[in-house]
Amino acid sequence: MYRYLTLVLALVLSLAVAACGGGGDDRDEQVLTILNWQAPSLPGPYLSAGFKDRDAGSITLEPLAWYGPDGALVPALAEEIPTIENGGVSADRLSITWKLRDGLKWSDGSDMTAADVVFTWRYCVDEATGCTAAEAFAGIASVEAIDERTVRITFEEPRPYPYNAFVSAGSPILSAEQFADCVGAAAAGCTEQNTLPLGTGPYRIVSFTPEKEAIFERNPHYRGDRPFFDRVLLKGGGDARSTATAVLQWGLADYALNLQVEPGVLAELEATGHGTIVSAFSDLVERIVVNQTNADPALGDDRSEYLDGQNPHPFLSFQPIRQAMSMAIDRDAVAELYGFAGRAECDLIAGPAHYVSGANDACLTQDIAGANRLLDEHGVVDSDGDGVREYNGLPLRIRYQTSTNAVRQATQELVRDWWAQIGIETELVHHGAGLFFGSDPGPESYRRFFADVQMYAGSSGVEPQSYLSDARCEHIPARHNNWSQGNVPRSCNPEYDAAFEQLPPLAIGAEREALVKQLNDILVQSYVEIPLVNRGVVSAHATTLKGIRFNAWDSELWNLAEWHR
Repeated sequence: MYRYLTLVLALVLSLAVAACGGGGDDRDEQVLTILNWQAPSLPGPYLSAGFKDRDAGSITLEPLAWYGPDGALVPALAEEIPTIENGGVSADRLSITWKLRDGLKWSDGSDMTAADVVFTWRYCVDEATGCTAAEAFAGIASVEAIDERTVRITFEEPRPYPYNAFVSAGSPILSAEQFADCVGAAAAGCTEQNTLPLGTGPYRIVSFTPEKEAIFERNPHYRGDRPFFDRVLLKGGGDARSTATAVLQWGLADYALNLQVEPGVLAELEATGHGTIVSAFSDLVERIVVNQTNADPALGDDRSEYLDGQNPHPFLSFQPIRQAMSMAIDRDAVAELYGFAGRAECDLIAGPAHYVSGANDACLTQDIAGANRLLDEHGVVDSDGDGVREYNGLPLRIRYQTSTNAVRQATQELVRDWWAQIGIETELVHHGAGLFFGSDPGPESYRRFFADVQMYAGSSGVEPQSYLSDARCEHIPARHNNWSQGNVPRSCNPEYDAAFEQLPPLAIGAEREALVKQLNDILVQSYVEIPLVNRGVVSAHATTLKGIRFNAWDSELWNLAEWHR
């Protein structure tokens, strides 16, 4: 409780300073204050895999199209969504042509053209850039500027769903002129470009302090109606409960993102009348990821490195152990921690509904006895009677890491106790979100994975091909790719890779849906990622804030231009 009050007081003081910073001339200035306890490391998605950085970037950076609240595509920089019917998608599905809106400008007043779209592709597909969204561009043979407003993307093979590249806040357009010298190995060193990117959105960034705050002002070159707010202040830090309190109880801020707070606490805060809770479900699954490589610190630089399969985890690479760990979990009990925002989940692809397998729902029933039998049958026993089982003479002692917030720590404690009942001893570790999800893959980063298991949430998307592709052998994070790839468990399954190869050419329909379910089932039944709950996105806003169209399929800030008081 003391730590919580301290965080709230610190947040109050910082907001008070921010509110007074403009002086007397700013008394009538309209400032939108957004809080995200997971403080952004960068205002953009390409050098960081965290939603916190994607959301910060979405205030100024824009894609060709957004996903709307129902998962449908909504034009952003594009005039319309290309389809076969309107001629934008070729009949052979080998290309898609996007037409940009007329008169687009960057936030410095320069022209935004098709050349910027082409550049963004080249920037992200250069492996040395370390682009964490590279999978969105997989299978693209070329991106061409047909003229200043027309972009043609040609695929290596027919693409049933051609909307991955340049769609959503995770794949926006960058300024070719600003980032010209930031391609490849130079990318990480481009501090000014990475922290103050030009954008086309309703606000332009004027100041960014990593792990602390970003300040935006109205973009005078924005194509649409004049946004209501003069400035946007995005404050990071604290914890989820303190940010919820600032909006819901004390009315000190307008919007609080990602409120992983006990539902009873949120209800009490909302009852004070200053704010409203908003939530929605999509495909966000909280999961435990099981390291398939050796995380022993004694390995030095080889710690948690795949090394062509020559560095397996000493016991978590044994599938029955992972399966027993999953069987021991009571997912309903975990879901209760999330209240209205949590549903027990057994699949990694939890939406849209036509892609949900449902074949793994046996996991909804906790089976401690069955988990113990499974381990006994495979010779994983407690030979010395100390309560910890051994595999090949090694005791099952693991390090379990996640980001710092109350619900995740409560989940850790539950899981630790269940695993103790099957002879696994667990050390709990949590890191600040800025480090765990940060752009710098340091020792606390989930991308480096200096632990045996770790927990976080991930999304598969409206069309899950890119997500499923990430699980292939070639996408294992490693030194040579700056740990930017998506196969975080470091698992290589040739059966899965072979099955995936059938997916890209399949047309949208029943056959494709069946294969997606099959791929989900291979992943789930390998237990390298253990789904826990389908997590609803929960945020809060001041009762005076209007125009919000809450969106769980894209950044919640996607329609910021429409927000007003």
